[in-house]
Amino acid sequence: MVAALALSTVALTSLTACGAKEETAPAAADGVKSDAAVSVADFGTMKDLVAAAEKEGELNAIALPPDWANYGEIIKTFEAKYKVKVKVETPDAASADEINAIKSRKGQDRAPDVVDLGIPFDRSGAADNLFAPYKVASYDKIPASQKDADARWYNDYGGYISIGCDASRVKACPTTFADLLKPEYKGKVALNGNPNKSGSAFGGVYAAALANGGSFGDIQPGIDFFGKLKKSGNFIPVESTPATVEKGETPISIDWDYLNASYADEFKSKGVDWKVSVPTDGVYAQYYSQAINKDAPHPAAARLWMEFLYSAEGQNLFLAGNARPVLLPAMTADGTADKALVAKLPEVQGAPEFPESADLDKVKAALAQNWDKAVS
Repeated sequence: MVAALALSTVALTSLTACGAKEETAPAAADGVKSDAAVSVADFGTMKDLVAAAEKEGELNAIALPPDWANYGEIIKTFEAKYKVKVKVETPDAASADEINAIKSRKGQDRAPDVVDLGIPFDRSGAADNLFAPYKVASYDKIPASQKDADARWYNDYGGYISIGCDASRVKACPTTFADLLKPEYKGKVALNGNPNKSGSAFGGVYAAALANGGSFGDIQPGIDFFGKLKKSGNFIPVESTPATVEKGETPISIDWDYLNASYADEFKSKGVDWKVSVPTDGVYAQYYSQAINKDAPHPAAARLWMEFLYSAEGQNLFLAGNARPVLLPAMTADGTADKALVAKLPEVQGAPEFPESADLDKVKAALAQNWDKAVS
């Protein structure tokens, strides 16, 4: 990301509730247990994986809002296709909360089976040995820069940081980070969460850093930018959500383009004229990643969920939510991408680049140390 393109929070409650796993994972093919399976071959066939997952009958998910990247339709389609009930806890939780849930619920039947994480939480979770290695059938088609070499996580969908604006409440909508400093936007600019917990807010600060002389290894200019926004009165400490957008509480929201584009579609009939632009002075895009909890209470269902998300059907469902699926280049080449949905994606300039793990460690430390100070 030089623009980083990947082409293409609510605190948890009752985290320490009781409910330990009572059964060991069922055996797959050749005596391999489901929680040790590293591919469909360990189950035998896809049909065998489906049978094992349907025997478990449930999938524990977390932090999957139905209006985020089309997860509502994705879950309904998965449940209609397979006899597996998806239980989504705390839909508006952040990536940090997902990691905390895995750690605090280890050995419990309420632990998450799968997680959807923004950077740097996928990397830190793998470093903490929280995820199970598993290669979906399409794993080899995922670019090397967008997956863990040990298959503990890999990108699924992504988008660009954008500026959403309610043109019915804001006379002239901002299109760049520089614009956001203008006095007419006092009390109007919001992020989708805290960047120390939320992947989308993290991306917003990263994009602001790139717009102000920063780099993948230096996010401080982005932190300083939001400090200026706060001091000017433009930045407000309100997490932007569909509800705050509809009510007019966050008339300008820095968020992923697929979320802002969804707001534009969703609220048009409710009098919200939501405009979306990718700031030209801070072009940044990022993928989210999927991972399987190493101690998943439903290990076969977790692996079936992954196979579904990385099938052409699952990837096109992300595309229907205005997100860019990680397999879009491969699907464009083999003709399985929905061309009408591809045509709806915002046009953006920028070459795909990704920060190194060392950069992310440095950035995460800088955020933890300086963010609250800057915007308090």
